[in-house]
Amino acid sequence: MGRVACAGIFALACSFLLMGPAAAQTAAGCTPSPAGAGAQSWRCDNGITIVAENGARFELKDANRDGHIDAVELSSKALLIEVPKRSGGTRFKVFTPQAIAAVRGTRWAVDVAETKTSVFVADGRVGVNRRTGGNAVALGPGDGVDVEATGKLEVKRWGQPRIDALMARLGQ
Repeated sequence: MGRVACAGIFALACSFLLMGPAAAQTAAGCTPSPAGAGAQSWRCDNGITIVAENGARFELKDANRDGHIDAVELSSKALLIEVPKRSGGTRFKVFTPQAIAAVRGTRWAVDVAETKTSVFVADGRVGVNRRTGGNAVALGPGDGVDVEATGKLEVKRWGQPRIDALMARLGQ
């Protein structure tokens, strides 16, 4: 396939046509590139890496308007996120219809289905809460939680088959 130059105001439209809907998720300081299994990867100049499952619907956010992404709004499928450790400052957040997951530095996955959000931590710690509030839970390496509209949030150790299935969808 030949190379196509995308520049200026037409870059976003050009990337959308070349790589599909996920490419339209570009944000300040982030560069998209293909990943395994049809996934798409974004590497951001603030050290954040996001891998999106093929067909994932999400929007990268710069909530504090400093020119760097600091949040993602995920509405379907899965993301694998790696945030470098930082002291102080604001937490990186992933918003889904059911949950909010926030960290200062870690590697974790968030998966949105019709009525639940699942969060899994590979490294570090992640705080998870319902979007409607209530008690938050803290996840460590190997822990996961399924967030539904009601019911207690229960931290569970994920089995290797569940971890492998999610990571395979993310080209890992």
